[in-house]
Amino acid sequence: MTRPAETRQRIISAVLRIVGDDGIAGVTNRRIAQEAGVSLGSVTYHFATQQDLLRESLRYFVTEETKRFGELAKENSTECADLTQVVELVGQVAEATGTDSERIAPYELYLHAGRDPELRAAAAECFAAYDRLAATVLTSIGVKDADQVAGAVVGMVMGLKLRALATGSGTEDLVDGLMLLAKGSTTTTTE
Repeated sequence: MTRPAETRQRIISAVLRIVGDDGIAGVTNRRIAQEAGVSLGSVTYHFATQQDLLRESLRYFVTEETKRFGELAKENSTECADLTQVVELVGQVAEATGTDSERIAPYELYLHAGRDPELRAAAAECFAAYDRLAATVLTSIGVKDADQVAGAVVGMVMGLKLRALATGSGTEDLVDGLMLLAKGSTTTTTE
């Protein structure tokens, strides 16, 4: 017998795959139930509205990503004492995330948040989590005013990752862009 938390998780994972494959328009309760291997009633039991489902799917994705990146930052904090190592690590992480449907899904959800005030609050929470993580990493390499720089770094990473997803290119642009931004941030702190 599947526990409610497991069912809920299967539903969220199915939504992320569907959104990544076919966009928000592809999300129907029947398709979610089929993809998740649950009853149609389970979908509506766990999520009263599609907005609840989309909001929780986005939050889940970012919570998992933030946790994963946070652990990675902790593991490498002593090994990545210099800027080049940190930027290379970010490039490796970006490359490892790939272009599968679950990686495309958050971008679809962020765009949808621009049209949907209910989802906008979840998107704001997600970006705040990314900003906190970026500020932590930037502080560890000595960037002055890391909290102020974090949003720009997150924006650059997100934009360049979107570019890579859309064009099929690698992460070279991301690594180069981060290096330029980070060098500029650390240069101003030593003057």
